[in-house]
Amino acid sequence: RECSSCRSRYTTYERVESARLVVVKTNGTREEFDRDKLADGLKQALVRRPVGAGVAGEAADEIEAALRAQGLNEVASKDIGQLAMEKLRAVDHIAYIRFMSVYQSFDDIEQLKQEVDALYEERSDRVPGQTTLRLVAEDGAITPIGPRGTPRRRPSKRK
Repeated sequence: RECSSCRSRYTTYERVESARLVVVKTNGTREEFDRDKLADGLKQALVRRPVGAGVAGEAADEIEAALRAQGLNEVASKDIGQLAMEKLRAVDHIAYIRFMSVYQSFDDIEQLKQEVDALYEERSDRVPGQTTLRLVAEDGAITPIGPRGTPRRRPSKRK
């Protein structure tokens, strides 16, 4: 598009305007659903993770679509948080743990450990080549092997 007076060119994005969706927070306050706020929260959890740039936006779109498909005018913030955690769990376990640890505000480290242990158990169900394998040598030493079959370097101990 182009401005008829100054001749500047610009791009517009169209989005279907649907009925208002109100979020009911845990303290009882209500505010309008903000897709960008949700996407920003997902992006924060995904910082420095090996996922595509548009993953947070796509997840926010899918969560919004799921909420609107329910046909409700109001939705609890805890339901949005639950959907966000499910999306992150499917995309990246570290991002999921980051988001969950802030969202659920654990009382103690044991609760966090239980969740990490559950994720670790899930890893054993993954496709071969995506998990870390261990090779046991004749002398009993265990060498971690990466997904490409090459030995993984052990982290150096700094003094």
